[in-house]
Amino acid sequence: MTGDRMTDILAELLTPEAFAPFGDVLEAAGSPDRLINQGLCGRFHDRARLDFGTGRAGISIFQAEPRSLPYRLEMVERHPEGSQAFLPMTQSPFLVVVAEGRETVPGRIRAFLTAPGQGINLLRGTWHGVLTPLHAPGLFAVVDRIGEGANLEEHWLPEARMVYAAG
Repeated sequence: MTGDRMTDILAELLTPEAFAPFGDVLEAAGSPDRLINQGLCGRFHDRARLDFGTGRAGISIFQAEPRSLPYRLEMVERHPEGSQAFLPMTQSPFLVVVAEGRETVPGRIRAFLTAPGQGINLLRGTWHGVLTPLHAPGLFAVVDRIGEGANLEEHWLPEARMVYAAG
């Protein structure tokens, strides 16, 4: 049975409004802010709240193993020195897990399923699950902090949680 245990998490569809406390939804939705390149390219301008306490912004390529739903969630992490954006390099949806609060222990855990073409930017210090593609090849461009010093905190859950697709 899905969604019946108190520890189960039902993944919601990713919307800018629901995700706003955790970060930004990156997508080409609605009308572009302006047209460029002789009117042949729509620019959706400045869509992420990038924030780096120290260091600099860098672009890396991640290739993560696909997972499946239901997904067993055992750990969340956060990056206190910088935001982190995940931009899929395919049209495949992926799972995004976040937790409320910015204290030393994460609060209520929520999960979102992206639509094809959506990426996310996690705000600095946001508790989140690991990169969780649902389809191969799991290829992402990632914009995050490059610099000296620790920028990773992990929190292992006292009990694993199962994430299910709603519906």
